[in-house]
Amino acid sequence: MAFRIGFGYDVHRLKPNLPFILGGVVIPSDMGMVAHSDGDVLIHAVCDALLGAANMGDIGKHFPDTDNEYKNISSLILLERVLQLINTKKYFIVNIDTTVVVEKPKISPYAELMKENMAKALHISADQISIKATTNEAMGFVGRKEGITAYAVACIEIMKD
Repeated sequence: MAFRIGFGYDVHRLKPNLPFILGGVVIPSDMGMVAHSDGDVLIHAVCDALLGAANMGDIGKHFPDTDNEYKNISSLILLERVLQLINTKKYFIVNIDTTVVVEKPKISPYAELMKENMAKALHISADQISIKATTNEAMGFVGRKEGITAYAVACIEIMKD
């Protein structure tokens, strides 16, 4: 068995009157992500982790924010495309572990739905995805509610013939 591990990170500024989309779920909030796409930092971090594990670069290489094709695109679509990319190298997903860092809103009530959305896009079981959340204890740009970050680790394995 040959396992490969990838790490992903994403960050977006928060601004009033924008949608707050995380894991493909629209969460009620007075702030949302500033982004070219839908700004889903969780999915963007997962995309980078999967692409990194497959040694295929990063999300910006495959879906540049200078391309209008990706303007306001759902990150779930990008996640599906990342799956197609790693499948071309015959990799399948073993598991994904994530952490979202944001002061508010609380995202744990939405974690199961996020896992289901991402699992559906990746054609895996929701129990292969872990979503954790924490605050930044009121420190830094996250603590001042200026931004949100997400981290992801993905484990993939080569498909057996």
